[in-house]
Amino acid sequence: MALLESDVPIREVVTTAPEKAKALENDVRAKILDMLAAEEMTIEEIHDELHRRGEEKAETTVRHHVNVLKDAGMVEIARLEEAGGGTRKFYKSNTRIFSYDLPEDAEQTLAGAQETATAELAGLVETLYGEHGDDIEAVAREMKPCEYCATQHYEEFVLRELLNRALIDLTENGTVESVRRDSEDAGDEAESHDDEDDR
Repeated sequence: MALLESDVPIREVVTTAPEKAKALENDVRAKILDMLAAEEMTIEEIHDELHRRGEEKAETTVRHHVNVLKDAGMVEIARLEEAGGGTRKFYKSNTRIFSYDLPEDAEQTLAGAQETATAELAGLVETLYGEHGDDIEAVAREMKPCEYCATQHYEEFVLRELLNRALIDLTENGTVESVRRDSEDAGDEAESHDDEDDR
């Protein structure tokens, strides 16, 4: 007889390549990614900013951390400048790290938004398979197995990547911010009309 029996649904999926996961094992590297997502910096500037954030690291250690991130494909050289007979490299992150936990009541607060997102995504997934199913399946067939997984989920991974990259595009091109502002403005306008009706 079981003392406890519970159906445990999947609530999160982590889609990180092993080399990226290893690169992020170190808090200093996560801080470097955060800094380089905001602006391009040299090793010296990264060193100084880490110092300002309370991390006492030698420049050689900082260079090592940047190289680990670069090897993992998370940091790139954004600019080269001539400097005193040498070359100064400026690095920039192509990866943003979100390290948040939602508040305890978020699931209940966002239940309606989750239902809307699920319904809208069902239609989008149907469209993606209808218009690009052969491409999704072709990419999935070429993927290497997950070294940790007994069951492979190639097509699910491809779909998650497509949706994640689309959200990144919408964020980077300003669409998400524009929609957020428009929604705020509409809410302010409705509130203003309500105030006028109360008079």
